[in-house]
Amino acid sequence: MREKLRVWAETLETFFLEVVFEERHDYKARFTRSVLFGLSKVFQVLIKIRRWLYNVRILRDKTLGVQVIAIGNLTVGGTGKTPVVEKFARELRDAGRNVAILSRGYRSKPAPLHTRVVNRLLLRSDQTPPRIVSDGKSLLLDSEMAGDEPYMLASNLKDVVVLVDKDRVKSGRYAIEKFGCDTLLLDDGFQYWDLRGRRHDVVLIDRQQPFGNEHMLPRGTLREPPSHLARANTIFITKSDGNTAELRERIGRLNSTAAIIECVHRPLYLEDVFTGERHSLDIIKGRKVASLSGIAQPESFEQSLVKIGGELVYTKRFADHHRFTQQEILNAINRSKKRQAGMIITTQKDAVRFPKIDRRDLPFYFMRVEIQIVNGANDFQDCVRKICFR
Repeated sequence: MREKLRVWAETLETFFLEVVFEERHDYKARFTRSVLFGLSKVFQVLIKIRRWLYNVRILRDKTLGVQVIAIGNLTVGGTGKTPVVEKFARELRDAGRNVAILSRGYRSKPAPLHTRVVNRLLLRSDQTPPRIVSDGKSLLLDSEMAGDEPYMLASNLKDVVVLVDKDRVKSGRYAIEKFGCDTLLLDDGFQYWDLRGRRHDVVLIDRQQPFGNEHMLPRGTLREPPSHLARANTIFITKSDGNTAELRERIGRLNSTAAIIECVHRPLYLEDVFTGERHSLDIIKGRKVASLSGIAQPESFEQSLVKIGGELVYTKRFADHHRFTQQEILNAINRSKKRQAGMIITTQKDAVRFPKIDRRDLPFYFMRVEIQIVNGANDFQDCVRKICFR
């Protein structure tokens, strides 16, 4: 039953994405777009009202007495946020800060249904401690319990605390009391307004789709109007190609004071999904390869395989955060072999959702990436210094 619901939900998600990005033009799609457009106007009004309630202090935010860095975006998914969170965590840790990453754990395994129902019926706040993905020493949860991004961050940052809870005031307090953390990194936190204090807002903008299709949810991918970029202290232009003058000009009109940093996602190496063996990127050069992914914007990943010398002969895409089955992996192997691919490559985010398989006719690798700052390195170091010495 659960598997059928998952398939149905992913099919519906794919349909709505095709409608939103105008890849479908039948009557059903046009009607759906009209309905979504009306709903997006309602959503925009609600967002502005909620922001106003915080500004006039009817809704109260909280402070925990430590430095807070909220890293997020205006649009839904696909900006390459996780490597930026990792970059900040490394730099702050190396500068002597005791860092905790707080995530809401999107699509992590929820609490039991009966517990959630009872809490809602009794208007009772959830007193369950946050899930500890990493205590800064050991990886304690799998990707299903933790969620893709928290698990990936905990795997890459062995000595940084990673906690998962929708209530990040609660998880922040836990990080301070239990682990002595003095710096809280809110993963996907630009829209999380409950936690303020000494806060630095970092917003990521994808060079390829800066503001999505310019529509608010659910007609588009914008979580907030572009004018809300004015709240940002630092802005990252991700996947930069250097041709950013027009985008910078628009950002300048929306926020004239924030530092603007440009970065690219740089491939580091390939790692075997099942054995952990690492290989140089050179093993892909001149060879036929296949790609398998379940991420928001797979085009950038697929293009990167070509850029480092691979001949892409087969691609298979699934919905974002898709949890792969053994049969899907085997199907990908069979189809890749038919196209004479010598290996299958996925993303690290996808690799954490792979099941164990016995049959490995083709090597299966994930590509490890990190961000490389191509413009504004001094601004980034200045940002880190300001955070460290506040």
